[in-house]
Amino acid sequence: MKITNVVPIQADAAWAAYSFVKVETDAGITGYGECSDWRAPNAIAGGILDMRTVIEGQDPMAVAKLTADMTRLNQQAPGGTMGRAIAGIECALWDIKGKAYGVPVHELFGGPFRDRVRLYWSHCSSYRARYPELLGTPPLRIYQDITDLGKEVAERGFTALKTNITIPGDPADVYATQDGVLQPGIVDRITSLIEAFKQGAGDDFDIALDVNYNFKTQGATKVANALEPYGMMWLEMDTWDALALRQVTRSTSTTICSGESINTLVDYRPFLELKAMDVGMVDVPWTGFAQSKLIIDLAESHDIVMAPHNYYSHLSTFMAGHLCASTRSVQIMETDVDAAPWRDEFFTELPQIEDGHLVISDAPGWGTDLNEAAIAKRPWQGSLPAPGVLNLPRR
Repeated sequence: MKITNVVPIQADAAWAAYSFVKVETDAGITGYGECSDWRAPNAIAGGILDMRTVIEGQDPMAVAKLTADMTRLNQQAPGGTMGRAIAGIECALWDIKGKAYGVPVHELFGGPFRDRVRLYWSHCSSYRARYPELLGTPPLRIYQDITDLGKEVAERGFTALKTNITIPGDPADVYATQDGVLQPGIVDRITSLIEAFKQGAGDDFDIALDVNYNFKTQGATKVANALEPYGMMWLEMDTWDALALRQVTRSTSTTICSGESINTLVDYRPFLELKAMDVGMVDVPWTGFAQSKLIIDLAESHDIVMAPHNYYSHLSTFMAGHLCASTRSVQIMETDVDAAPWRDEFFTELPQIEDGHLVISDAPGWGTDLNEAAIAKRPWQGSLPAPGVLNLPRR
């Protein structure tokens, strides 16, 4: 079996783009991977095309060798956007290998440890604050609307959610900083948000807050300390400084989660060795499947649990589900419930979610394929929407 073609496929995701890789073979087996990077879709597509000549004509079953060949060309700038393009290709190759052997991808990695994994509803309130008309959801004008959303999440079977710093209003806003400085009044906004969610979702429910790269060590520590009374699932923050992250983690009883943007084993290692976070994240579309498993296995050796990062399309959800099935030290997995209303059209199979858990597919490969005809009707237009502007549904 030989690889005959490698192409990027990009789909309209309303406020973003889904980026996929399609790898074709002369045996008629096609593999798909996802490597969406909403900030750099043009670069992702270009990276896929740059790697095409490296693997065309090669045996797709030699996944480790082909991944090493591509990585070698990127060794002066590991990770990053090019690393994500390589990750998408690698994932498409695992899909081919699973289909060729007639087994799910997790079987290729010694799985399954589990046949289902607990999910949390991610960006809960964030997308509804920005795009209520597109999503067909009520606007978030007051904190009671947040409470009602928390109740909805629990009634739909989920036992955990993650939100960003959403400030109700007309219109609602998702708070972000330009300088990393915690401004006066923001801690009160954060605690009001968490209190509203807890009132709606109930006490027997996990809530996480993601502040991304918004705060430096000082501000993040103040937020973490303010959240201590709420028994958070975690406070999530991003930083490239493992020592700074460890300082926050050791300054609070609030659980600290981090690591979604760290996409190589070498870069991740100091965070684990320093025990810089309580819970680690790993991202399959950005890191690749095999390296994601290595990171989780290394995290287990440092007694740190992991929670896969996953805020993309359904293909990514299948991929992350297989990672959870093939590794032991996994606490929970992210999923976006709110998304472009036409997202389901892009796939031949949809994730099976029962009682807030993803049922791991046992079909060959990832367990779903792209519906390329549906994507052709809603292709990505080639540029990101301007702030406040959406790629609205075309009729």
